[in-house]
Amino acid sequence: MSLEQLVEECKKQDRKAQEQLYRLFGNKLYSVCLKYSRNFAEAEDNLQDSFLTIFNKIGTFNFRGSLEGWMRRIAVNTVLQKYRKEGVFDVLTTEIPDEIQEVEITDNDLNLEYLLQLIQELPDRYRLCFNLYVLDGYSHKEIASMLEISEGTSKSNLARAKIILRNKIEDDNLNKKANSF
Repeated sequence: MSLEQLVEECKKQDRKAQEQLYRLFGNKLYSVCLKYSRNFAEAEDNLQDSFLTIFNKIGTFNFRGSLEGWMRRIAVNTVLQKYRKEGVFDVLTTEIPDEIQEVEITDNDLNLEYLLQLIQELPDRYRLCFNLYVLDGYSHKEIASMLEISEGTSKSNLARAKIILRNKIEDDNLNKKANSF
């Protein structure tokens, strides 16, 4: 069955077609949900909620873009909507640090899994801005609109995320050097 046929069957609420769509895109969308969620269980809940929204709104999909991109957008928006309801983006200040120093990474053991773990440990508002800007390439204007915050707050949250990540990496590097003696 082609993707177009699969979508048409999903529009008719065909459960087998919905299951097939889930099997095709579930892992990719789970990765998206995990990137923006606090933990695995929350990511699973967000994935389920995303697919409920996808199945409810699939009638609006018209193949003007990729189905995967449309579904990814729904998954991201599903997670962000939950954070907005929790008030995660309520901001006390929007001051932006004057300068953010880049981290010098000298440890060859630094890998993607470790970096993703550090990103996952960031406070919600910083993690979301960091992921949207750095990993997904959204502009501060787009992030501000998505999160219902100002562009300055988006920039500030990104700056703070980078500072926290830099400090964690530097602390870990110092600890590794101290333990190697």
